[in-house]
Amino acid sequence: MKKITTILLGSILLLGAVACQDVSKTSSDSPDSLEETTEAPTQDTVEDSREDAQSEVRRDQLNADIRANEERNNAFNDGQENRSDDSVETEVRSKLEANIPKSQLSVESEEGTVTVAGTVPDEQDIEKIEPLAMEIKGVKRVVNQATYAPPTQEQQDQ
Repeated sequence: MKKITTILLGSILLLGAVACQDVSKTSSDSPDSLEETTEAPTQDTVEDSREDAQSEVRRDQLNADIRANEERNNAFNDGQENRSDDSVETEVRSKLEANIPKSQLSVESEEGTVTVAGTVPDEQDIEKIEPLAMEIKGVKRVVNQATYAPPTQEQQDQ
């Protein structure tokens, strides 16, 4: 009985910690908040993000995530655009991760206004953010705080 209680308590704590994350991120190196100062990513970080986002399995996963959210919205919300902020965040994050694979972006949504912050390694990617986000049902406005930051070479210890 103690083992089951311990497992249940641990699961609840883990779920609570994950649920408290305020922003959705396109990569593990994305800023944890929209206010966090963004630094230029290293070339290795950009390459890892690109490889992850462009892998066939990950793209299928992202597309399935978007499709599942849309189906859930259609089934339980009659397809209306007034969706939960978490659903909008998740779909926008998936859309950006799939279409701007080298990015390190954080996404936050509040009442239809989506704020995107972080870095992209190509200047033209900044212009892609708003149109991609607007494709998601429930997005009324996009605040694009993303910045261009070309990848830097990692400094080696000598």
